[in-house]
Amino acid sequence: MLLRARLLVPMNGPPIEDGAVRIAAGHVAEVGPWADLRGDAVDLGEVVLMPGLVNAHAHLDYTSLAGRIPPPASFNNWITSIMHLKQTMDDDAWQASWREGAKQCLRHGTTTLGNIETRPDLLPGLWPEAKLRLLSFLEMIVVRPSTDAGQAVSEAVAFLRDNGPPLGAVGLSPHALYTVRPDAMRDCVSTVAENDWPLAVHLAESRDEAEMFKDGSGALYQRLAAVGRDMSDCGGQSPVKLAAEHGALSRRLLAVHGNYLDEEDVRLLTESRSSVAHCPRSHAYFGHTEFQFEALHKAGVNVCLGTDSLATMRDGEAELNMFAEMRDFCGKHPRVAPEEVAMMATVNGAAALGWQGVAGEISKGAFADMIVLPITGGDVFSEIVNCARKPIGVMVNGEWVVPPAQQEA
Repeated sequence: MLLRARLLVPMNGPPIEDGAVRIAAGHVAEVGPWADLRGDAVDLGEVVLMPGLVNAHAHLDYTSLAGRIPPPASFNNWITSIMHLKQTMDDDAWQASWREGAKQCLRHGTTTLGNIETRPDLLPGLWPEAKLRLLSFLEMIVVRPSTDAGQAVSEAVAFLRDNGPPLGAVGLSPHALYTVRPDAMRDCVSTVAENDWPLAVHLAESRDEAEMFKDGSGALYQRLAAVGRDMSDCGGQSPVKLAAEHGALSRRLLAVHGNYLDEEDVRLLTESRSSVAHCPRSHAYFGHTEFQFEALHKAGVNVCLGTDSLATMRDGEAELNMFAEMRDFCGKHPRVAPEEVAMMATVNGAAALGWQGVAGEISKGAFADMIVLPITGGDVFSEIVNCARKPIGVMVNGEWVVPPAQQEA
């Protein structure tokens, strides 16, 4: 298949006027100016052809919870609300929510997704239906002293070795330092190293978390102490420093959120080559302090974007939409160049998920995951990050999921 477009935006190089892409076996075989790749082509017309977006962090199974939880007074209060709502969802509700989330991602141009999976028993029935390229992070929560951490990790490993999405890969997500005991966290870290799997950890997400680990106090501290969590790791250091002590910081780590960081935290993330997933609309919902993008970017940390879950959205009509995340980020960080923001939603996310060079860009050998956007003639990257329309075409693995209007060239 040969595709031709008025403007090709590969994201690993400058835009190509009158560009073309040749696709074979689900991958990009050639890319360049139409004049160099002539042949029988599908002319997409006056459009932008670009890589599908990479949503580095989501929770598909919470899609049905959009607008159900008003912005809370604290993160600890939100935990109470989400735990209550989860108890009202049966298996059918979980699966319907997951499916709807996957559909929303695709219709808003996400073709690659890093998703946190809480119900591995349901995944074998869901994965084949998803037309997304998925990196499924199996979530682990090991809080109570009665839980056998070794057994929990062994069961997760057995599942991940025998199962996985048809398009994609698997990883491990020890949920957070406060919900995973130190021994279990260390087991998870050694497990991903042995299997060369990616690791996702909610890290430095909230004031409550920072207070728990830095000061050894606060509502989250009290909640977890009440259920028997060993609190000896609390007091005196930041969550990032504690993660470093456990060996969690590495090129494999996707540090989710990173909302409360000091200079030492930034240094540790930089030196370890960890990535940070920022979720702008979720960040705004909780009223967190300003995200430290400039400090992270200046230090060389790979920062990417995610949607988080719709349980952190005020609007009941909100959807998992990476264009909305880019628009929100631009509103909060107007000095960041639109091209840089577009990279956060494509190549940076691909690198964070371990797919550098094969996802989030249109290059020889990359996955043929692309989207088609209308063009108005302005600065292309400003148009991309401010796009408020759904893509008019979505391709995953060389197949149209949303077929565009086509005319033979």
